[in-house]
Amino acid sequence: MMGLSLPHILILAVVVVLLLGGGRFSNLMGDVAKGIKNFKKGMAEDENAPPRTPQRLEAQPEPTAERDAERVRDDRV
Repeated sequence: MMGLSLPHILILAVVVVLLLGGGRFSNLMGDVAKGIKNFKKGMAEDENAPPRTPQRLEAQPEPTAERDAERVRDDRV
């Protein structure tokens, strides 16, 4: 059974840094850190916001055949 030991992980990390370049890897980690910071900020804003109450929808009258028939007659005239 093959497992990853510390030397394997270090060699893999060196290869990744060589392929991506130090600057690219640094920029990538900076972007990840900014994303985490924005996520935490968004979560904190949600906790401070007052609880939202559901808004009632205005009850609209049910369509009836008589009213629909009147509308059709009005359109034809």
